Amino acid sequence: MAGGKRVFVGVSGSTASSAALRRAVVEARRTNALLVPVLAWTPPGGETAYRKHPVPALMREWQEAARKRLDTAFEESYGGYPSDLEILPMPVRFAPGPALVQLADDPDDLLVVGTGRRGRLRRMLHTSVSRYCLAHAKCPVIAVPPPELLRELSFTARTLRKLPALEAPDWTAAVHAHRG
Repeated sequence: MAGGKRVFVGVSGSTASSAALRRAVVEARRTNALLVPVLAWTPPGGETAYRKHPVPALMREWQEAARKRLDTAFEESYGGYPSDLEILPMPVRFAPGPALVQLADDPDDLLVVGTGRRGRLRRMLHTSVSRYCLAHAKCPVIAVPPPELLRELSFTARTLRKLPALEAPDWTAAVHAHRG
C-alpha cells in the first residue's frame, strides 16, 4: 500500500452500492490503496429499542449477518474478494452516513457511495447517505449513480403504471362457442 492511501466504500447490498463497490475497486487499484468496504448497520428497531431490551445472542447474530452481507457483496460482484488488493472489510454498528464520514477522516482518503432513485416519501423519512457524505466528508467523495439498466427499468415501470388498463378478453365465451 503506497503512501497510506485508503478508499472507503459504503456497501449495503443494493444495486447502487454494487456500482459503488465496483468503482471503489477501480480507484483502489489505480492508486494502490487499501480498500475499506463499510457495511453500517443498526439493530432492528433501532438502538433505543435494543438498549431497553438487550439480547446479546441476537446482537452476535446481527453482527455475523452484517459480515456475511459484506462477503456476499464481493461474491456477487467479483466472485469473492479480489486477491490483488489489500482489503479491510468493516461491518460497523452505526448509522451509514455518519459512520462513513467518521471513518474516512483524512483529506487523502477517498469515499465512494452509491446514489439511487428514491421516492418522495422515502426521502422525507430517511436521510440520503450520499447527500450526508457529500455535505460532511473531510475527503473527496465520488457519488456513483445507479447502473443505466436500473434507470431504464425504473422509467419503464413508471411509464407502464401511467397506461390505461386493458380489459382481458372473455375466453370462456369463445371456449363455449367452440364446443357448441
